[in-house]
Amino acid sequence: MINQENTYLGADGLAYCKICGEPVEAFFPPDSILGMKKHFRQCACIRQKREVEEKAYKEREHRELVERNRKICFEEPRMYDWNFELAEKTTTIEKAKEYTANWNDMKKNHIGFLLWGPIGTGKSYIAGCIANALLNREITVKMTNFNTIIDDMFPLEDKTEYINALARYELLILDDLGTERNSEYALGIVFSVIDRRYRSGRPLIVTTNLPIKQLKEETNIEKKRIYDRILEMCVPLYVGGSSYRSDIAHEKMGKMKTFFATAESSQTENIIEQTGTKTIFLGNFQNVTFLCILHKKSNVSKSKHKNFTLMHKMYVKNYTKKERNGKCFMDFLSYFSEHKKNIFLN
Repeated sequence: MINQENTYLGADGLAYCKICGEPVEAFFPPDSILGMKKHFRQCACIRQKREVEEKAYKEREHRELVERNRKICFEEPRMYDWNFELAEKTTTIEKAKEYTANWNDMKKNHIGFLLWGPIGTGKSYIAGCIANALLNREITVKMTNFNTIIDDMFPLEDKTEYINALARYELLILDDLGTERNSEYALGIVFSVIDRRYRSGRPLIVTTNLPIKQLKEETNIEKKRIYDRILEMCVPLYVGGSSYRSDIAHEKMGKMKTFFATAESSQTENIIEQTGTKTIFLGNFQNVTFLCILHKKSNVSKSKHKNFTLMHKMYVKNYTKKERNGKCFMDFLSYFSEHKKNIFLN
C-alpha cells in the first residue's frame, strides 16, 4: 500500500517518495499476463527501515541464544563474567585467546587443552574465558566437573544418554580432574565420559591440579587409561604464578585494616554478623579498632585465662555456647583496657 502523504506523482506516471526521491512503483512488462500496468517497489527509505528492523531482530535472537547457552554451560552465574578483557595479560591467556581465534582449526583437528598447575592459579578462570568467547559466537559449550556428573548420573537408569549428551556439545570443559571420588564406580564414570568424548571427535578441555608427570607415569590401570586418553586429546598448558585466591585474601585483609585504622568509634562493640557457627564483632578501644571473630568450636574455660596469648587462643576457638559470645567479647575489652594494650588482632 502506497502512502499518499509521502509520495508525489512523477511525469512518467509513477509515484515517487518525497524523502529519498526513489519511485515506489514500477511498470509491469508490456506483455504481462496479469493485466496490470504498475506494481509496488521498495524505495531507499523502506529498504533502510527494513534492514534496521532485521538487524535488531537478529541481534535480539543472538543475545537470547547466547544467554540460553550460557545458562546451560555454567553452573554458577559468577562465571558469566569471566572473559579475556578482564583477565591479566599473561602468556597463558594469550595462548587461550589464540585457541578461540583459531577455533575452526582446533575443532577440525580435535585439539583441546590440558590446563594444569598449582591450586588457585586461575585454570578454571581461563577455561571459563574460552567458554564465554566461544559462546558469544553461538558455539555450544558445557563446563562441568566429575563430582557433578557422578551425582547427576547416580539416580539415572539410562546413564548412556547422559554421557551422549555431554559428547554432543561442540566443546566440553571438565574442571578439577582429580578431585572426584576415587572409587571404582567413580573411575568407571570418568572413563566412560572421556572415552565417549574421544570417540565423538570433538575437542575437550580439562583443568587439574595434578602434576603432568603424575598423569604420564600413573601406574593404576584404571587411571592410566583415563589419563592416556586425555593426553592424546589435549595439549598440556602449564598455568603457574601466585595463587589468585591468596592475592584476593591479602587484598581484602589490607582493605579491612585500612577500614579499622580509620574507624572513629571508641570502646563500643557491634555485632555485624551472627550465625549458628560464629559471631563477628567490630570493636574499638584506645582509638584502635579491631575485628573479633568468635567460632563456636571449643569448650575452653574462659575463667582461667589471664594473659594475651591464651585470651587470643580463646577468642579464636571460643566456646560451645553461642550465648557466651557477648560476654567473651566484653571480657576481651575489659582485659585490654586494664592492661592498656593497643594491638590489632589479625
